[in-house]
Amino acid sequence: MEMNLGLSERVAKLRDRVSEIIRNDIMPLEAEYHAEVSKGDRWTLTDRQVEIMTGLKDKVRAEGLWNFWLTGSDKGFGLTTVEYAYMAEELGKSPLAAEVFNCSAPDTGNMEVFERYGTEEMKTRWLAPLLAGEIRSAYVMTEPDVASSDATNLSLSCVRDGDDYVLNGEKWWASGAGDPRCAVYIVMVKTGAEDAPKHKRHSMIVVDAATPGIEKLRPMEIYGHDDAPHGHYHLRFTNVRVAAENMLLGEERGFEIAQGRLGPGRIHHCMRAIGQAEAALELMCKRSLSRTAFGKPLAQLGANFDIIADARMEIEMARLLCLKAAWMMDQGDPRAAAPWISKIKVVAPIMALKVVDEAIQLHGAGGISQDTPLAAYWMHLRTLRLADGPDAVHRRQVARAELRKHATLKSWSKHILSEPFWNWTLSPKVKPRA
Repeated sequence: MEMNLGLSERVAKLRDRVSEIIRNDIMPLEAEYHAEVSKGDRWTLTDRQVEIMTGLKDKVRAEGLWNFWLTGSDKGFGLTTVEYAYMAEELGKSPLAAEVFNCSAPDTGNMEVFERYGTEEMKTRWLAPLLAGEIRSAYVMTEPDVASSDATNLSLSCVRDGDDYVLNGEKWWASGAGDPRCAVYIVMVKTGAEDAPKHKRHSMIVVDAATPGIEKLRPMEIYGHDDAPHGHYHLRFTNVRVAAENMLLGEERGFEIAQGRLGPGRIHHCMRAIGQAEAALELMCKRSLSRTAFGKPLAQLGANFDIIADARMEIEMARLLCLKAAWMMDQGDPRAAAPWISKIKVVAPIMALKVVDEAIQLHGAGGISQDTPLAAYWMHLRTLRLADGPDAVHRRQVARAELRKHATLKSWSKHILSEPFWNWTLSPKVKPRA
């Protein structure tokens, strides 16, 4: 099958318009928007923040640039994963851009879950306002007391009691749970017994964020920053009662749903990381040409020629790998796409971190200050090496896929093939609701 990683004329024009809006309309308002966070309660939106975001959203809606992230659905823009990957790269250049275009994580992944696996009632109650940008959501999976890099360890209890399920336990790093507009959680829970197959012990349930018994214990900080008003919360569930019909697809289907959700999201994250690397390289080049030291432009000092050249080459390589993963996803076989997604999940954040770090170094002390976005880029990218599965887990999946090709000895073959491949990558296609 022919592999096309390029852009059609239609999509190229769309990408260029998205880029224009980000550069000309969104970026000039970023500093003002973020300065509002420290005014009053950090976990509410100020009138000015609402005004800024509403105005920007109205603009992109008017141009028909809303919800173009949703592939494989008539509710989206009709883009392939490859085509949207180019858009995600542009969105990565601004911390506000994704929300302006209603393409924010974790909302995009949660909307995919509701679209593909939810009941009609869920689609009416939760999907419709999410698609309209009226509410926000959180995806609640990671736990503080177990190694969540192995998702089979997750232990938040979910026990059937009549027409309800009762939830008990703690979760943390619930991204978006601090947002005052966050109205719904999608929660990974344990429903199966200890003797059940380990990938059949978990389920996914939809929880109204206002349900009694949910405590917001604390916002988690990333290198001392709480990311208000979005936030990454530590939550406690104490006898939280949720209607049985809120269980997605039924018990034991949690891994199917989680991996179906996480695959496309990883591609989006990685392409946004490439966008940040591009933005950092642009800042690096401008700085190296405009700043002088020891009688020369910075570009001519030290190894800066080599650093800039390496950055450009490494960005191009990572982008091609991401686009290949997106193309594999478009072919409709998640298991075939899985090792490619694991590859980019390792490569893209590490590459982008390197480029951003070099840009910081070239800016001197200003590079770690609030005067450039570089420090914020660095924090985000370092976090991305842990989000959606740490590097080591994804490297393991890549290695196992490679070893499979050569595992002729019975002992090795049995060991490599016995463990489900899709623990933190992609499951087989999710079966439809019964």
